[in-house]
Amino acid sequence: MQTQIQDYIPQAALTKVLKLLEHDNLVVKIKKERKTRHGDYRPLPNGKHQITVNSNLNEYRFLITLIHEIAHFEAYKTFGRFIKPHGIEWKRTFQHLMLPFLNPEVFPSNLLPILATHFKNPKASSDTDTSLAYALRQFDEHNDKTYVFQLPLNSVFKLYNGKVFKKGKKRTKRFECVELKTGKLYLFNPNAEVEPLKEYHE
Repeated sequence: MQTQIQDYIPQAALTKVLKLLEHDNLVVKIKKERKTRHGDYRPLPNGKHQITVNSNLNEYRFLITLIHEIAHFEAYKTFGRFIKPHGIEWKRTFQHLMLPFLNPEVFPSNLLPILATHFKNPKASSDTDTSLAYALRQFDEHNDKTYVFQLPLNSVFKLYNGKVFKKGKKRTKRFECVELKTGKLYLFNPNAEVEPLKEYHE
């Protein structure tokens, strides 16, 4: 696992990460891209615990996602299985585990203030923090993607699953978008990846 992990995270974080992973019952798997999540954690029936992280993440997002999932494991171990997945126990554990990494040896200096703000009250997904998600994207290999917040009002776009929507007005944090086939209204995270459509035919 050491050789695998070191290929995906900042070099300066490796020693601390390996220390956190020193559990006989903890298994880390690196997966192909999943559109709906960056990683996950689950206790297995055999008593072991499994963390998965997507292989396509840049090294800073990979590290944040990995620590996010380790925090689930630590919170489960400390507080038991009846806590809320992203409740106060997980938040405090995540903050505690992440603190030693929040330094200029691990993260670029322009990311540190944004990370400091995020970790005052970490969210269930870093994608729901628009500032952090946008800041992390600058380190992605392919930066030619389009996001909902970039599209003009009433633009038509397609999702990875083929569904087609029209962009509407912004509520407090999310955009109202109507699925053209069903007329149903959905709320979109500003950072949702989409494919703009110049023309749409039923």
